[in-house]
Amino acid sequence: MIAGVARDLRAEAERANERRVLVLAGDRNRAIDAAYDAVESLGVDDGDVSIVSTRGGFRFEECRPRNADELLGRTREAVVLDCHERFVPNALGRAVGAVDGGGLLILLTPALDDWPAIRDRFDDSLAVPPFGIDDVTGRFRERLVATLRGHPGIAVVALGDEPAADGLERDGLTGGQRDERDEAVDAGDAVDEAVGDAAVDAADSRSAPPGATFPAAAYGACRTADQARALRAFEALAEPGAAVVVESDRGRGKSSAAGLAAGALALAGRDVLVTAPAFRNAAEVFARARELIGSERDGDGEGDPASDADERDLRTPAGGRVRFLPPAAAAAEAGEADAAIVDEAAALPVRLLEGFLDAPAVAFCTTVHGYEGAGRGFAVRFRERLLASRFAVRDVRLDEPIRYARNDPVEAWASRALLLDARPAVDEAVGDAAVDDAAYRALDPDDLLADETLLGEAFGLLVAAHYRTEPNDLARLLDAPNLVARALVANGRVVAVALLAREGGLDAETRRGMYEGERVRGNMVPDVLTSQLRDEAAAAPRGLRTVRIATHHALRDAEFGSRLLDEVHAEFGEGVDYFSVGYGATPRLLRFWRRAGYRTVHLSTSRNDASGEYSAVMLRPETKAGRDLLDRHAVAFRDRERDGLSDAHRDVDPDVVRGALRACPAPVPIDLTDTEWRSVVGASVGPGMYDTAPGAFRDLALATLIEGSGGDGVGLDDREERLLVRKVLQGRPWEKVAEELDFVSPSACMRALGDAFVPVVERYGTDFARKERERFISS
Repeated sequence: MIAGVARDLRAEAERANERRVLVLAGDRNRAIDAAYDAVESLGVDDGDVSIVSTRGGFRFEECRPRNADELLGRTREAVVLDCHERFVPNALGRAVGAVDGGGLLILLTPALDDWPAIRDRFDDSLAVPPFGIDDVTGRFRERLVATLRGHPGIAVVALGDEPAADGLERDGLTGGQRDERDEAVDAGDAVDEAVGDAAVDAADSRSAPPGATFPAAAYGACRTADQARALRAFEALAEPGAAVVVESDRGRGKSSAAGLAAGALALAGRDVLVTAPAFRNAAEVFARARELIGSERDGDGEGDPASDADERDLRTPAGGRVRFLPPAAAAAEAGEADAAIVDEAAALPVRLLEGFLDAPAVAFCTTVHGYEGAGRGFAVRFRERLLASRFAVRDVRLDEPIRYARNDPVEAWASRALLLDARPAVDEAVGDAAVDDAAYRALDPDDLLADETLLGEAFGLLVAAHYRTEPNDLARLLDAPNLVARALVANGRVVAVALLAREGGLDAETRRGMYEGERVRGNMVPDVLTSQLRDEAAAAPRGLRTVRIATHHALRDAEFGSRLLDEVHAEFGEGVDYFSVGYGATPRLLRFWRRAGYRTVHLSTSRNDASGEYSAVMLRPETKAGRDLLDRHAVAFRDRERDGLSDAHRDVDPDVVRGALRACPAPVPIDLTDTEWRSVVGASVGPGMYDTAPGAFRDLALATLIEGSGGDGVGLDDREERLLVRKVLQGRPWEKVAEELDFVSPSACMRALGDAFVPVVERYGTDFARKERERFISS
């Protein structure tokens, strides 16, 4: 029976150029045997089949669920996903994306009625101490099972103890009987007989349009008219001052078009810098660039273009290259390349994207829906800055799927099951919301499971606010026992949401293990304070960490985030010792969290590869245990930064340093010798020099920045405070500091530093220092 079901699904999928899903539900060993029967019935080569499983020894290409990223950029006739033992939602997303038009996704699952109640190794990863695996729920799988049983294009076979006992629950057929060519024509395409993929008519895309500057082979490699239009737009990157923005849903070929463009530019001798959240995200860019470079070099009799090329650095005879760098490194080097291409740009923070505005020409490729990164940071915040920049911006949108028909039911199913198309409420529904009228509510997982609109809007806000949200995060939201979610609702719509994690409260044995280097899942702040900052007692107090907080983009700067935090503090304040947060530090975020009562205890010593930021950890104490924890780590942070700012933190943005220190509650003890005061006073009002007592200047600068400019602070302006950071604390050369802070010369910068220390001496100086100052003033 199973072979017949598989053949019928395959035949209909091929006719419609769509995909189908076959669920084999029951005993694992029987399911694996049945999967072999299904694959054999399809008549496909073993090399066109992949299996994702915790087991090994299959005759097909295989990978583990945690390594399912290996399927990104791949196309397969069939993908078998073994959901027994370790079902990873991310792996389901990868597996779906790898199935070609006319192909099958085969899911091996426990009996569907039983599956939500079965705990596996992925559930174990959600069992964050002090919670155990029995505390993990099965709501995500309950919802997934409902979609499998209710969505078109999905066949379900309930496996018995032997083949004769198998039962067909759904045949998965949609009734589509149309010829593949007719389907493609209706979508605006014709079938490319040579490669078997949906492609545009030869007159539209397989020859270069009039006036094109890219090689004809590049246009010949396009598979849809959308891709050809995108490629033509990419031609602008040959000249400085051009920016191209390419948007699409998943599977529309934007990365392929970018790869063809990169290859064409390199063939013309250009240096093309490519980046993405990880190299695997850019694999298709390099694959298509390599193919194009190879086809052109083969035509010149040059042989294999890849034999002398690194996987991440392709070279051409004309001296061009296509090279990959991680986001932070690429942003720093963008100005050195001829053109930069940022793939999955929506998955990168706005601050990091700004670095690419230094490139002579730049392209941003973004996924509109999908867990590669659908953050509104690109669409809303960064786009404003791009349009205000020196670049002439050209927009292209790709709508036509590359490998399957537009109305593929499996794409619709995956989007619903994994909430790949989750989005906040439309702007018009919330634009007139007032913060005082919004209602605070708990987002109970059972309520989310029962209300698709509520779930979609809440998860959509989390997706929009963060540069990386994945299907695994949806499972955590619904099933993880350490997480809670809270929201503000206005006009019946979710306008702000916070995802919170319970941390700490760990027993002595667990704390000892953390101190000795063991990783404890889901306890980010206790782990940092214990293992990195060497405080074995740090994981004893109970904390509540804000994992993510998001406000609807139409209500930015309207105090919804602050109101939501106030409600969270009021609700949970009596049940925890402290609140905490960890995030990529920017001046704006540091101000937000400081105003909410959070104080800095740590700044990471390296940048996050994806965000390009240094990560800040902040605490807001609620009990004596929380205050003690904050006090000792604030003092430690203050003392680390005194020396660390001239070492590991030498390149931290001065406004980030100012914000982090301003939020540190540990005062700086000033205990300078008379000799040191002579140097400080002499440099501020006399002939002295900063270099004679750098340690004294450093202590005073640290105290000045921690106190800030308000209240009893010294009262320096922004540029003066930046000067203290760059020169005194970070020890940068006078020439560099003068250039960065717009002083007319290094000597002017030196005089400004002396002037800045005049009120510092007034604020912190001893009687001896004041007398020394009067000496110079009166003389």
